[in-house]
Amino acid sequence: MGVNKYIELTIKGMHCAGCVSTVEKALQNVGGAKSAIVNLALGKATVEGNTDPTKLIEAVKATGYGVSLVDPREKEATEDLSLKVEQEISRARKKVVIAWGLTIPAMIWMLVEMAFGYAWPTEDIFHLGMIIISSAVLFLPGKETIKSAWQSSIHRNPNMDVLIAMGSLAALSTGVLGLYFHLHSFAGIAGMIMAFHLTGRFIEARARGRSSEAIRKLMNLEAKQATVMDGSDVETRTDVRDLKMGQTMIVRAGEKIPTDGLVVNGSSAVDESMVTGESLPVTKNKGDEVIGGTISTDGTLKVEVTRVGKETFLSQVIKMVEAAQNTKVPIQVFADKIVSVFVPIILVSAVLTFFVWLVFPNTMKFIAEIFSPWIPWLNLSLAPTGLALFSAIAVLVIACPCALGLATPTALMVGSGLGAENGILIRDGGAIQRMKEVTTIMFDKTGTLTEGRPEVIKTKLTGKYSKDELLQFAASVEKESTHPLAHAIVRFAEKKNIALTSAEEVKIVSGKGARALVNGREIKVGNSGFVSIDNKEKANRTTVYVSVDNTVSGVIEFEDSEKKDSATAIKKLKQRGIHCVMLTGDRSEIAETFGESFGITEVHAEVLPSEKAEIISRYQDQGEIVAMVGDGINDAPALTQADVGIALGTGTDIAMESGDIVLVKGDLAGVVRTAVLAEATFKKIKQNLFWAFIYNVIAIPLAFLGLLHPVIAEGAMALSSINVVWNSNRLRKTHLS
Repeated sequence: MGVNKYIELTIKGMHCAGCVSTVEKALQNVGGAKSAIVNLALGKATVEGNTDPTKLIEAVKATGYGVSLVDPREKEATEDLSLKVEQEISRARKKVVIAWGLTIPAMIWMLVEMAFGYAWPTEDIFHLGMIIISSAVLFLPGKETIKSAWQSSIHRNPNMDVLIAMGSLAALSTGVLGLYFHLHSFAGIAGMIMAFHLTGRFIEARARGRSSEAIRKLMNLEAKQATVMDGSDVETRTDVRDLKMGQTMIVRAGEKIPTDGLVVNGSSAVDESMVTGESLPVTKNKGDEVIGGTISTDGTLKVEVTRVGKETFLSQVIKMVEAAQNTKVPIQVFADKIVSVFVPIILVSAVLTFFVWLVFPNTMKFIAEIFSPWIPWLNLSLAPTGLALFSAIAVLVIACPCALGLATPTALMVGSGLGAENGILIRDGGAIQRMKEVTTIMFDKTGTLTEGRPEVIKTKLTGKYSKDELLQFAASVEKESTHPLAHAIVRFAEKKNIALTSAEEVKIVSGKGARALVNGREIKVGNSGFVSIDNKEKANRTTVYVSVDNTVSGVIEFEDSEKKDSATAIKKLKQRGIHCVMLTGDRSEIAETFGESFGITEVHAEVLPSEKAEIISRYQDQGEIVAMVGDGINDAPALTQADVGIALGTGTDIAMESGDIVLVKGDLAGVVRTAVLAEATFKKIKQNLFWAFIYNVIAIPLAFLGLLHPVIAEGAMALSSINVVWNSNRLRKTHLS
């Protein structure tokens, strides 16, 4: 059996949560498909499994929706999204113009009839004119709505378009029947219902376009051309897609850096605000990493290409943002269950409304008359059949599952985009809801609360070897380790021009130290337990012991400076009612000193990396919702165990980070911004769902009682969806600082 893969499809023609349900079911029924997630706001589907893309495309086409495979080349995919949004808005605008171009003359004609009290020029011509005009609206600009309704019906998964189509066609049919039978004609309002519906779709499309603006901005950061220098120092212009690893690019002042790379010559202040949220330019010199899409502001850089295509920082950011937007958060599950049965329930309700008005006309009229002084369009003089149709049509067109379907994805789209603009990359949209509920945040110390770049400040000898010999032994062993203290020892030895020798049989023991054979001697570098000494001495600094042939020969002391914003961030989190805890492998006296300076009262010291996950689990067993902030690589088990894992970014490589959320800048102020973002986004989701539910709870009974004119009902339905998207877009005004 093959390895699961992810296939992305662009879906055209989806308008409501019912459409999403139809496409998801079709994709999930394809052999080999493990799961399928459809994003209404983005118009995309992501299928996990080992299946043939052609079969997926056929399955979607069978449901009546347009579908195409997402182009794997980033540049085309970028242009496709912007073009798709523009084309959708353009098509919707064209339909609105045609619909109202036909409907407004019909409305004027109806007003003339109302003003003079009789149909002009004759009643038959008037009604026939209404039928012709409304038919033109339904089957020209409204053609796709009618087609979608028909196709979703024959596939036994009726969507929102079924309600609109049935409502408008029912109104139109009264006009046709009225030509032959004594039946009040509602043909004139059929076109108005469709015109209002298409207007709502147009406004909604524009609003959804604004919702996806953040991700399109990220996509548009990518440069199209690069200046490449060959071995003869000859410069040529090339397409960014044709860049290869190891090539040298020339980036002059004012130009975008085409792709991720390493500065090999030159110096410049680089504007990274568009990808990290850092407002001030960052000076880049030889040896520094640079991010594709950022701008060299005042100097020329010679940059070696280190990442291309899907591996670049910007591509990874876009992938994370899209993944977050595709997530279905827990609160959405209940809404999805309602949406899956919504249209059938409304169809039954409309039929029930028709028969209740037909069987109990006097009772229904009595109830309606109570409200008649405030409802000018109420015409209780109609025959029971006319009133029954009037009310049933209103029930059909007032109901709106669209708002329910848009409530969560639009808020997640805007929220994740806002996060990306501020250096907060959300991998899992569900983390938004969990972050809102977090009661305890645990922090790793080194590299999280501190700068993570400890420096050797002192060496003490306890044996027969000199300081240079001691450092040579220690650095020769530690050059194989990735621990920050190991790097500090190697840097210090290199700074003193101490030559390192080869180490054999190297063994790294996580959280304790490293051992190896150097020049035939067994060298151990690590904590007191690792080198087997009973250390009762208290120190205010981090220390590492060096033993040679099982004899402790020296002690190396380090200092690591605090991040300037650590204490401030902890204070703000505590003000939000969040309990802060520090986890560290340092000795308790050192840990407590750091904890006191940060304002953290609960400290777990001398903790191995594997034990951090156990501590988090104990807190969770006590009912705490725990977030873990740490190194995305070394703290991976703890980040995975936590309800929300927050990994601090490590340069341009964010693909290897663990955790639900990645903070690009690596500062603790980002944790506060994340908490604010999660609260604001989840608040919008709840507001959207509340509005969508309350709208239907109030509107449907009013339509059932005959108190809503079908045209007003359709307008209200369109406004409910527009309101949800508009409310989500208000998230962009949130200040995260």
